[in-house]
Amino acid sequence: MTREYLDKDLYAVLGLTKGAAQGDVKKAYRKLAKELHPDQNKNNPEAEAKFKEVSEAYSVLGDEARRKEYDEGRELFGNGGFRNAGGQRGGGPGFEFNFGGAGGDGGLGDILGGIFNRRGQPQARRGADVETSVTVDFVQAVEGVTVPLRLTSERPCPACSGTGAKAGTTPRVCPACEGVGHTSRNLGGFAMSEPCQGCRGRGLVVDDPCPTCHGSGRGQSSKTVNTRIPAGVNDGARIKLKAKGAPGERGGPAGDLFITVHVRPHPVFGRKGDNLTLTLPVAFPEAVLGAEVKVPTLTGAPVTLRLGPGTANGRTMRVRGRGVPRKDGTRGDLLVTVSVAVPANLNSDARKALEAYAKATAGDDPRAGLMTPDRIPEEES
Repeated sequence: MTREYLDKDLYAVLGLTKGAAQGDVKKAYRKLAKELHPDQNKNNPEAEAKFKEVSEAYSVLGDEARRKEYDEGRELFGNGGFRNAGGQRGGGPGFEFNFGGAGGDGGLGDILGGIFNRRGQPQARRGADVETSVTVDFVQAVEGVTVPLRLTSERPCPACSGTGAKAGTTPRVCPACEGVGHTSRNLGGFAMSEPCQGCRGRGLVVDDPCPTCHGSGRGQSSKTVNTRIPAGVNDGARIKLKAKGAPGERGGPAGDLFITVHVRPHPVFGRKGDNLTLTLPVAFPEAVLGAEVKVPTLTGAPVTLRLGPGTANGRTMRVRGRGVPRKDGTRGDLLVTVSVAVPANLNSDARKALEAYAKATAGDDPRAGLMTPDRIPEEES
């Protein structure tokens, strides 16, 4: 099995070169698997054999960890031989190599163990991803803020140092998967790897479990992480912090931390992409005659906005550079929409003045355009 893997160019099997991207590996496998699948090539033993070879190649190259081990093995063995400490090359027919050595110190066997399904060596496990959420104010979301997050996640049990076994005892290698943590299931033409049911993917079986963690090897850990929420974050955004999740097992990497951001609404300002929005109430005389009005900004001083005579209700005006910060250092704009305020109560002087205005403009009908003949449908006879 060892020599078989070392002598094979698994990249060539998939029609690729060693530096191919992981996405290209998957794409090449899917294409070949579809062409060579036994259902498409009935009574074609050559296609079936090629299909198995392609599936075998993808089982190694499609897994980043196994691919790395394969590349290292090929480099160390150099097309069938290997370099010893003195730089001599061995190999050839009848050559044998003892992976791990009699003393069990690993060596090259530990590097190639994952490829050749070396048994009895539990594999490192990546820590679980952790998800949490945080709620920030509207201003904090626009300008950015650092928030402390209290996280609870799994970590190695302190009582048993993560072994899951009671003090004074040790776990044994799982007999079902022989320590690798996964088993293969034959699907007729190719095999699928899945977590071992006997050890739940740990590669170890605990006969006398730790009373603290009940054999899981994991405990609860709480920590506070100061997290920077970037300026301009949107409501519902998901932030990923690499390697800030649960710690791994047996030297495996930590998982990732995913933070969902919720933003409280603002009583005055809204948001539209990189722009802030604001509805500005103005009095009827200001809209008709024109005026200069003060407009608030989110974090700075108010700005003066000039309304021209006859400003229509619903008109939107732009205040540049007073919006949401962008990644390039610039900011969006503040979009101000005019809303003509209609008074609910009038004193006698205001009423008289308004009635005089109504008389003076009696000939102006703002609805005249609605009643033109071409807009009035003919009555059905």
